[in-house]
Amino acid sequence: MPRIERDALGEVSIPDGALWGAHAQRSHENFPISGRLPRPQFLAAGAEVKRAAAIAHGATGRLDRAIVDAIVWAADQVIAGKHLDQFIVDVYQAGAGTSFNMNMNEVLGSLASLHLGGKPGDHKVSAHDHVNMGQSTNDIFPTTMRVAAAVLWHKTRQEALALADAFADLARRTDDVLKTGRTHLQDAVPIRYGQEFSGYADALRQAVEQTDDAVRYIYELNMGATANGTGLNAEPGYPEAGAAELARKLGLPFRPPRNRFRITQSLGDFVFFSSGLQVLAIELSRIASDLRLLSSGPHAGIGEVQLPAVQPGSSIMPGKVNPSIPEMVNMVALDVIGGHATIATAAQYGQLELNVMMPIVADRLVESLLILGSACETFRTRCVVGIKVDGERSLRLLEGSGALSTAVAPYVGYAKAAELQKEANASGRSVRDLVVEQGLLTAEQADRVLDLRTMTEPGVAG
Repeated sequence: MPRIERDALGEVSIPDGALWGAHAQRSHENFPISGRLPRPQFLAAGAEVKRAAAIAHGATGRLDRAIVDAIVWAADQVIAGKHLDQFIVDVYQAGAGTSFNMNMNEVLGSLASLHLGGKPGDHKVSAHDHVNMGQSTNDIFPTTMRVAAAVLWHKTRQEALALADAFADLARRTDDVLKTGRTHLQDAVPIRYGQEFSGYADALRQAVEQTDDAVRYIYELNMGATANGTGLNAEPGYPEAGAAELARKLGLPFRPPRNRFRITQSLGDFVFFSSGLQVLAIELSRIASDLRLLSSGPHAGIGEVQLPAVQPGSSIMPGKVNPSIPEMVNMVALDVIGGHATIATAAQYGQLELNVMMPIVADRLVESLLILGSACETFRTRCVVGIKVDGERSLRLLEGSGALSTAVAPYVGYAKAAELQKEANASGRSVRDLVVEQGLLTAEQADRVLDLRTMTEPGVAG
């Protein structure tokens, strides 16, 4: 039989055996919006925050030791991935995340009560008075966002850096492969594949560095700011103890904020952090698009790069293989870029002491971090490490390129070099043969000036 709980609005029927309480039940009924529930990683972050809060209250002497131990045990259950089906509130919910916070309070309270020999709903450990002690949704939900973002970024950055290392290794393996440079999608001066791939590696590393610059603000935690930054109902020492416990447990430099009012009013830290993720997504998408282009064809396109064949590419054309992994990367990047637009727009909706749009920011941020990390890992393991370059084809295309006259311009002048290139294009003859035939350079000089490897290094060729 269902149990009956009461709140300020009256009686609420709770399914038999449910660990949640009246608030979560009302929220579940009020918001049948998307069917999307909080990610396990976000639930784990919320449990970590409640765990740290209980320990901090125990350290200040405000919370009884038995209650502290019971809440810690309950939080550890959720952190370990247990009872996740008890979190029933849609990601689109009432503003600020009160529904999420109360769902967490109620589940942990019920689990802690069971640990002490009670049962769900008997409030042996109270969701409000014990689990939520010294807290408001307005400081605890953004603290959960910050913890989740910091923990997930630590994992995502590792995958992004591993991908950068894979490109750096690819650059070393292909450093002697000459190719036609392409600007405006037209032939340009020579470049080596090793140089091009090294640019990819460094772009990813710089995107990580830029996001690292932003994450240092994410380490500031709202704990103890309570409803609007004043810290009402939070005892002295609790914010510092809570941040210290999270830092100890998770190995990240969490700390109290420089200004409790700014951190309660503003979501700017999340916009800054998300902008770093957007840069990473943009670089990933650009690189993926380059690989799609370089592997195009393979006969009627550029066809210089061979990507690993991971699956058949067509339901109608036998033998066709598509650049499936780079296509996935493009789609992930689009999602992250759209998520950043949502986060930035939501940050504008802050009013006076609070921004109530935090649930959508949390959802988009967690989703972006998760899919970016997974995309980087898949891009590396199923594509980049297996890339091969067709050196013969790239050299053949380079030797017929219309941009080699650039190297002779310092010797014959820009206008004359342009004439030579125009004549070479029309006649099918090489620039080298034309400059020698017209007496502009000796054969030996022309060989030095038009040495393809030399043209990929700084300086005046020859």
